[in-house]
Amino acid sequence: MTTSLSSARPDQETLNAFQQDLDAIRDEALARRGQQDANYIRNIIRIQRGCEIAGRVVLVAGFIPPLLSVWWLFLLAGIALLSLAKILDNMEIGHNVMHGQYDWMNDPHINSRNFNWDIAADSDSWKRYHNHEHHTYTNIIGKDRDFGYGLLRLSDDLPWRPKNRFQFITYVLLSLLFQWGVAYHEVAAERIFMGKRRKDSSLPISRQQLKKDFFAKINKQVFKDYIFYPLLALPVGLLAGAGWAIFGWVLLANLIANLIRNLWTSTIIFCGHFTEEVHTFDEKECQNETRGQWYYRQILGSSNLEGKRWFHILTGHLSCQIEHHLFPDVPAPHYVWMAKRVEKVCEKYGIPYNTGSFGHQYLTVVKRVWKYSWPDKKGHTRDSLAAG
Repeated sequence: MTTSLSSARPDQETLNAFQQDLDAIRDEALARRGQQDANYIRNIIRIQRGCEIAGRVVLVAGFIPPLLSVWWLFLLAGIALLSLAKILDNMEIGHNVMHGQYDWMNDPHINSRNFNWDIAADSDSWKRYHNHEHHTYTNIIGKDRDFGYGLLRLSDDLPWRPKNRFQFITYVLLSLLFQWGVAYHEVAAERIFMGKRRKDSSLPISRQQLKKDFFAKINKQVFKDYIFYPLLALPVGLLAGAGWAIFGWVLLANLIANLIRNLWTSTIIFCGHFTEEVHTFDEKECQNETRGQWYYRQILGSSNLEGKRWFHILTGHLSCQIEHHLFPDVPAPHYVWMAKRVEKVCEKYGIPYNTGSFGHQYLTVVKRVWKYSWPDKKGHTRDSLAAG
């Protein structure tokens, strides 16, 4: 069941003070924002591009005759470098740039209007349903389509259906194919290909344009990863006497790198949104929220992960999902120090702050997916969050 905000949350006076303390943290972060942030994101982009170039060169180098005896080392190294490049592009660069965190730089390429990431999802589509819908209506049942992605039952707010018995398989498949799920998310919600057409759609573009953008981005990604780069490597294979084998080699490496990126991205996102202690909310109780009430809902609807600096970078700083939900437009590298401040503010006002190790948080995600795969026992709620 959803959390009953009316009985669970602090009184309005407390929430006003809570809001002021969090606003002060945000103001301090924005005051710190400057050249160091610009240098940081440009360096991350250089590293990402360097990893991608190095990965593609290493894959081809494995076909040079003197190196064929250790071809598998080049394959593994190439896949690792490509995976790292794709993770950085998706998480620390694409996600954060498209949130507008670096728009203040006035860079013609590093901004939310023009940036296009290296996944199958159209960036404009993602910004519409994620930046506005998810971040505004976080975990409000019936408003936030990101809660379960329309595929998973993760709360007893949703009725159990026989298909939910198999949702753990659905979860594994969604994780492996995550970029395709992200690409299809808005198209599915608008029922472009199947289902009864929505009557309450607020889509700012035509349905035909949405379909066109959907296929255009997919065609671009498929061509790039599975046709263009394998063909680009083909001359080396022909010169080395390996023929078309190099085409399959590069195609396979791209496929594996995409799968690794999908698994990593989906796992981090699920750990930030669907741990055992994450709350869901009722739409009526969230109407006409004050800023303090909105802050309170964001904190109860999110989870953090603890780790080293490199770990935070690889997660796109979504290891600090609470801070990202609170301050989505603040450059992500600030989230780590902000998290310490936010946790103290929550402790001050007696508000739960959900943080833990990667292993612990992921285990609770698995438990939640499994728990809601089964029908509720009669007379007994399966949602341990109901009490708030």
